[in-house]
Amino acid sequence: MAKTVVAEADRRRRRPTKQGVVLSEQLIVDTALRMVREHGAAGLSARRLGLALGADASAVYRYFRGMDDLTLALGNELIRRALAGWSAQGDWMEDLYRLGLSIHAAYLAHPQVAALTASRVSGRAHELAADEAILGALRQAGFPDREAVRVYHVFIDQCLAFAALDAASLALPEPALASDRGIWHSTYARLPESTHPHLAATAPLLAERMNDSAYPAAARMVLESAAAQLAAG
Repeated sequence: MAKTVVAEADRRRRRPTKQGVVLSEQLIVDTALRMVREHGAAGLSARRLGLALGADASAVYRYFRGMDDLTLALGNELIRRALAGWSAQGDWMEDLYRLGLSIHAAYLAHPQVAALTASRVSGRAHELAADEAILGALRQAGFPDREAVRVYHVFIDQCLAFAALDAASLALPEPALASDRGIWHSTYARLPESTHPHLAATAPLLAERMNDSAYPAAARMVLESAAAQLAAG
């Protein structure tokens, strides 16, 4: 049975924890982000979170209906951080490009949380604000609603897909990540032209860029394609 979520006003009246802090939804989210960063997703539980907060584990359920609800709040927090460094300047392509980069960077700052939340839909305030901003930029640029939704769909799914992909690499153990990165130099760069002519010809270029995220280039391609369709009417 779902726990009752206490109203915000009632939460603020609670006594301080053993560590002398007053619990809040933001404090719990920030602590959970730190725990996942330090111990991985498997290290996050209501019991461990309660210990980190100096409170009983049940206190978490005064703010969240369960650990899945907290997971959605973590994703919403990443979007909040992305929006904090972004504002619309009036050029829809550049505005969306910068927003995409900001969301991508916010997720990569917490790769384990990105892996948990990139595929989720929370309907929370900051997620809604990001979606409103994207659709607003497209509609104001002149896209009909059906086209605006189509471009929005591709744009945001591409951003989150790259966030999940790149975060999965960053979440690897360091030896595995180093091994993956080295393959472009140790294997691809040594392929003979007789068996792999195209890989051999492009090996230096592959080694130069394949360890970097393709998201900035991919975002440009999507937005340029959308702009071309808009210009074509």
